[in-house]
Amino acid sequence: MKRNIISLTLVALLSGVGSTAVFAHEDYSEGGSLHWIAHATETKSQPTANAQAPFGYAVNGSADRTVDIGPGTQYFNVTRLETIRINAGGKSVTWKFDTLGTSSFPLSNVIPGLDGITVYVAENPSYQGG
Repeated sequence: MKRNIISLTLVALLSGVGSTAVFAHEDYSEGGSLHWIAHATETKSQPTANAQAPFGYAVNGSADRTVDIGPGTQYFNVTRLETIRINAGGKSVTWKFDTLGTSSFPLSNVIPGLDGITVYVAENPSYQGG
């Protein structure tokens, strides 16, 4: 009997401690909306700038291949998610063509000054259904 009373007392104490911890992070705004908004804007699942870039993004590191842009270059082909080193006019950039839903676009959208050159993007076979 004494053991049951001690057990019940311990459960009551632990329950009391647990319920007071809930109130330690109180939000005094109307309806608790400010607290919720703060957490919603701080979420780690927001897309990065790279994920939102419609034509891909510059990367550091090695490329799958190199494309040299010369005076007569009018277009070149890439595969989505391919990383290419582009050499043009003595300058170079390594670019990852992460272009979900984009089939072609002017190269000048990613490298200013390279007008009149079209990038044709083929779907990556690794990501095609079937």
